[in-house]
Amino acid sequence: MNSRISLKAAAKINLYLEITANRPDGYHDLVMILQSIDLCDRVDIRKIDIDAIQVLCNNPEVPCDLTNLAYKAAALLQETFPSVGGMEIAIDKRIPMGAGLAGGSANAAAVLVGIDRLWDLGLTESQLCDFAAQLGSDIPFCVGGGTTLATGRGEILSPLPDLTDLVLVICKPRQIAIATAWAYQTFRSQGLLATSQIRDENLSSQIVAAIASGGESAPTKIGRLLYNDLERVVLPEYPEIAELKNKLLEQECLGAMMSGSGSTVFAIAADLDRAQQIAEAVRTDAIDVWVVKSLTRSVFDA
Repeated sequence: MNSRISLKAAAKINLYLEITANRPDGYHDLVMILQSIDLCDRVDIRKIDIDAIQVLCNNPEVPCDLTNLAYKAAALLQETFPSVGGMEIAIDKRIPMGAGLAGGSANAAAVLVGIDRLWDLGLTESQLCDFAAQLGSDIPFCVGGGTTLATGRGEILSPLPDLTDLVLVICKPRQIAIATAWAYQTFRSQGLLATSQIRDENLSSQIVAAIASGGESAPTKIGRLLYNDLERVVLPEYPEIAELKNKLLEQECLGAMMSGSGSTVFAIAADLDRAQQIAEAVRTDAIDVWVVKSLTRSVFDA
């Protein structure tokens, strides 16, 4: 039996995020389209002789205690399955923090998948997603990944046809990190649900249809239909993010939007050459930029 496993954990972006209702549990009912991208952390899990969970990370800003989602994922499976022993989890961090890219969720998903394989638990993807849902709303998606419609609070997943050749420019203002909880709470406190301008437009169905249409025209169709309700909260509060989005829109991209609760903004490019040109146009000392492509899986062998 293997004593270690190395996995890649992919970031995600939101191609669509609509808040449809306030829930009594403090969460929100959502309609989201999530997409895995090839900006990845590496997660190495190694069995150790003591009955403990040790988390290591090359980024000193990442907590390595029991508040870390990867730690929580390991602890959940340890509590559930007596055969799961002690382990060291080493995270090579590439996905920026506070970016709306689900880096922490991706790490937790990789830990769930890795423990299942390392201890031969025989869990199905559906069972892994059930465990993931106990840890956070983004984590079930990060177990499988690809192109997915997410509803409920984000845990009800419906696979969509894979977007295999979507080329994106991902931009992150280096000094801005945004708490997801703050963005949603502010949306609720400002009563923005009541002033939704797209409630009756059936926009989510339009972008699902654009994804399903496939072919060379799909990225162009998708670019025109990008939508994120949380921009209504974040962009007024952080004009630098609004400025970055506008700069991307000036670069002949197919569409640009903030991902999740920010602070990342992305653009869809017509091809790799155009993406590189867009990246050069917006990269500064204060803005990190990646050119990435869509992925069909979230967790895979490193």
